[in-house]
Amino acid sequence: MFNETPLTSLFMNGASTALNSDHEKVLDSIRPGKIIVPTVIGVLVVGFLVRSQLDFEELKGINWTIYTLFWIVTAIVVYLGRHLLYSWRLRVLSEGDFSWWKSIELVTILEFASAVSPTNFGGSAVAFFLLIQENISAARSTAIVIYTIIADTLFFVFSIPILYVILGSNIFIPTGELQTAWGGLGVTLVIVWLIMAIYGLLLLYGLFVRPKHIRTFLSWIARWRIFKKSKRRIQKAAIDIEISSLHIRNMSWRFHGKLILATLLAWILRFFTVSAILIALNPSMSQTIYDHIILLGRGEALYAVTAYSPTPGGSGVAEIIFGQFYKEYISSGISVIAAVLWRVITYYPYLIIGVIIIPNWIRKLINRRRTKTVSHDS
Repeated sequence: MFNETPLTSLFMNGASTALNSDHEKVLDSIRPGKIIVPTVIGVLVVGFLVRSQLDFEELKGINWTIYTLFWIVTAIVVYLGRHLLYSWRLRVLSEGDFSWWKSIELVTILEFASAVSPTNFGGSAVAFFLLIQENISAARSTAIVIYTIIADTLFFVFSIPILYVILGSNIFIPTGELQTAWGGLGVTLVIVWLIMAIYGLLLLYGLFVRPKHIRTFLSWIARWRIFKKSKRRIQKAAIDIEISSLHIRNMSWRFHGKLILATLLAWILRFFTVSAILIALNPSMSQTIYDHIILLGRGEALYAVTAYSPTPGGSGVAEIIFGQFYKEYISSGISVIAAVLWRVITYYPYLIIGVIIIPNWIRKLINRRRTKTVSHDS
């Protein structure tokens, strides 16, 4: 557990102030009504793709057998496994304070927040807010959020170069070159990777090596005129990293091992979901180990590109470019069906479940605050 220090007290006071001023914005970002925009965008794009690309003759040619159903169910089960792995990771990071059900509930809300927000903004503010509401101290909440960001970011930072060594430009699209890949894809992926590498390695250095160096560096950055409006947030981030380091560096290797394992398996299952869908719709596709590595690489590239989409949850963008990434594994005439299945399994359920879970969670939050207020007044 965290020990109370002057630094921790300073942060917790600052976090309390920030929470009071920002919590309405966070609650607004996860309100159920937010599903309207991504749903409308998704429906319009799918409608356009069906009209312009779908080949009804090829659609009729799909043999809807028990084999097809098996692989679609496999895709669903695999993605549920990913959710459980993220829940396990949150449970490990909370050091057992969260039950399995609470971990599953919080991960669902976080996924909903990502689904209804432009993904380039990330979910760290929502994650921090949720954890604070669950009676986790500001210091521990900071450690959980930052460690999660580092784990997810470093998965990409290290896996994409490895996959590029194995696959070459095939990680993007078939026979594509890094400089001339479809729509500037290669350049986009490199830029996204560099951004991830910079802040991922910076956080890693600050958390495990020299937290005071990072705090000094960020405090210096905060004084720049260009960051005047973000000064408080940058200074808070500097303190966040140092506080988190005090606790996480003292955790056992078993703790870190569980976190790494959960992160690695969760991301692999995320991308294997697409493989299962493609196998369901195209049973004759090549299924060698090398093919599955290609599909893993394509999945990472697709995720990296849509991670900085201006639309909520990459809605619309993901559906449009899906067929370009997997065009040698499924024909363009039915790729829209694969894209829709993919989004129905991995995206839209969180919009629906979020509408059910979030009002109940907010109700419990309000009741808990009222109880505290009554107890305090009495």
